[in-house]
Amino acid sequence: MNSVIETMLRKYNPQNNAERENAVKEILQEIALAGLSRGGFFKKAAFYGGTCLRIFYGLDRFSEDLDFALLDKDPEFKLNDFFQALEREFQSYGIEINIESKAKTKESKVQSAFLKGNTMTIMFSFFPKSADARKFIPNQKLKIKFEVDTNNPIGGRTESKFRLLPAPYEIRVFDESTLFAGKIHAILCRNYKNHVKGRDYYDYLFYIGKNLAINLTYLENKLKNTGRVLDEHEKLTVNKVKELLAERFKSVDYDLAKKDVSNFIKDKQKLDLWKKELFLSTLDNIKIN
Repeated sequence: MNSVIETMLRKYNPQNNAERENAVKEILQEIALAGLSRGGFFKKAAFYGGTCLRIFYGLDRFSEDLDFALLDKDPEFKLNDFFQALEREFQSYGIEINIESKAKTKESKVQSAFLKGNTMTIMFSFFPKSADARKFIPNQKLKIKFEVDTNNPIGGRTESKFRLLPAPYEIRVFDESTLFAGKIHAILCRNYKNHVKGRDYYDYLFYIGKNLAINLTYLENKLKNTGRVLDEHEKLTVNKVKELLAERFKSVDYDLAKKDVSNFIKDKQKLDLWKKELFLSTLDNIKIN
């Protein structure tokens, strides 16, 4: 095993294959971030979402995807311009990963791609002494989606962060108040249908627990960008945010929400109190900046 990979694995203590897969995905995510940084990606874009929150701000759940947003609108931007830098980074650690673009509709402002590799091969290379690591289906694919929002609204605040592993690199991320605004936008605007993304609600409680303020300007612009929830000429206020959240919290199927997030956390007891009353009680803690 590569010595850098071995060092990165030491902070995990996976007890089963689900936990091993989460650990491996997170290491692959960090290698991808290093490759994008070396390729100049963060001169154009910033990192956000659950994986950003976990790696750079201490969220205690695993996250599947890598989410980015352009700092400025750029009609010439192409995500596949950075594939070579990504491939080079993974190859330097002896990891076989393919990168595939995801076709987008004409209306979509998001450019997407997948990092793909053979699950059994990758898991065995990370855990060569584990008999359980051999139990994955031979043709199963380990996938990490990454996407870039090319129509990010103004008002987001960013900051630089540094990481030392897998190798020293610099990255641009949205600050916590902007990330909180983005999460509230997701809660209000996601069309759940029969699948409630409980990870949104887990992250929401994480932000509330840290007593963070919401970047209200960014949230307002993002809601207007989406074209739902908020009228174009309506001014967003903290009371309006509370009203919209209360409406959403009253409609959530919390059993489905808990099922969605349970595989991404170790302490399942954190979900025991999940119900409408818990989330409604948090509204008094909502504040803005």
